[in-house]
Order: sequence, then structure tokens, then C-alpha cells
Amino acid sequence: MTVFQFDNTFPSLLTAVFEAYARRTFPDALLGADEPLPLFCDEVFAVQTDDAKASRVWRGLQKKLSASAMTCLAQCWLAEEAETPMLLFRYIRKAVDAPRSIETHFADPDVLAFARMWKRVDWERLRLLQFVRFQKAADGTYFAAVEPQKNALPLVVGHFRDRFADQRWLLYDVGRAYGFYYDLTDVRRVTFSEADNLPHLVSGRLDDSLLDKDERLFRQLWQTYFKAICIKERLNPRKHRQDMPVRYWKYLTEKQQD
Repeated sequence: MTVFQFDNTFPSLLTAVFEAYARRTFPDALLGADEPLPLFCDEVFAVQTDDAKASRVWRGLQKKLSASAMTCLAQCWLAEEAETPMLLFRYIRKAVDAPRSIETHFADPDVLAFARMWKRVDWERLRLLQFVRFQKAADGTYFAAVEPQKNALPLVVGHFRDRFADQRWLLYDVGRAYGFYYDLTDVRRVTFSEADNLPHLVSGRLDDSLLDKDERLFRQLWQTYFKAICIKERLNPRKHRQDMPVRYWKYLTEKQQD
């Protein structure tokens, strides 16, 4: 068994593809540097991330895949599933070696798995667009916490920048401990350390002392509206949980009780 060790980044994955073709040795497994090696391992190669090599692979793929497929490839990396690195490696290799585009060859198990993985990421993106709920802080900043299964937060930043261009906001992924802050001019990625001691980055809810004076009223208005439009005779809890997954309820204003 041949194992390539990489730093669990997308450029490192592309570098691994370059090195595999250069060495004419293709890995049976792609593992992070801190992951344990398999019991029976014939060769271990440590991939040194090289942006120039990664760019060459990316440019080569642009000749083999459509722009939409290239976007899907980049988005699939955000799935953060155990099989993601090796699946994308095999997909890239097949795309490079095939005489024609493999994008619609769904009889191939890797192409089908790739399409399904992208769908899972894109579905998480759509849920974020639906279920983000902002809270207005006393300084005028709008804060929203999310905890998506996939690392889809970067995929929705453009939407919120366009939609709320006149408001300062912080969109924060609680599980991955990073977010994006918009200051009316630029969007930048932000992280906080444990030393900052900001409980709302754990709970997802701003403390009353941090809230804008009218925020509690707006919460109550939204909750009242949500209850008013609910037709009890047509309640379908199973359908409700399907359309609005329970894991999002923690951060939904209409599901909270003040």
C-alpha cells in the first residue's frame, strides 16, 4: 500500500496529484500528517504543498472540465467527509486521463459519488440561506451563529454581503470556531481564542447586556408572526423536521423561548 501524507488543504491535494504523476506512483490512501498509518504500508510519501504545482494541476483541469464542474470540485472539498480527499483525487485523475469529459459519466462510481457529495454541500448552503437569524447588538452589528454539517459558510458570504450591504454583520460557525465579518467595506475571515471569553460564540445567542434596545421586541414580533401563520389543523411534524432540520432550531428565533 502506498500512502501520501498531506496537510489537509485543497492546494495540498492538488500538489499530491502533481507529485503522483511526476513520480508515476499513485496513492492507495491520502492521509493527514497527524493521522495514523495503516498496518501494512509499503511506501509513505510526504507531500510538500507547492502553490505553483497546485496551479498547474488546476489549469490542466480547466481544459478537461467545465467551469461549473470546476466550481463543484472546489465546493466538494468543503464536505469534510472521511472519503473526500481520496474521492477527489480519483475524480481528478479520471478527469485528466479521460479523452473526453467525465462530468456526466454517472455509471462510474466515483463520478456518481462526487455528484452526490457536491449535492450534500450545496444542500447545506441552501439551508444556511434559509435558516440564518441575525441578532442586533448594541453597537449596531448584526450577529448570527450557525453550525452546519458541511463547511458551507464561505459559500454564502457573497449573498449576505449583497443582501445586507448597508449593515455590519458577523456570521460565525460555532462548530469550526471561525466566521466572516463585514465592516461595510470588506468581508474578512475572523477567529477568536478561548482567552476572549465570549460566551455567545458558544451559545449562539447574545447576552441581554449586548443586545440592541429593540432586539427583544423584534424577537417577540417574529415569534408572534410565526405562531400566527401556523395552521394547527395542518401540522405535519415529520415534514416540518424534514424542511427545517432540528439541528438548526437552536439558532432559530422562532424556536426559542424568551
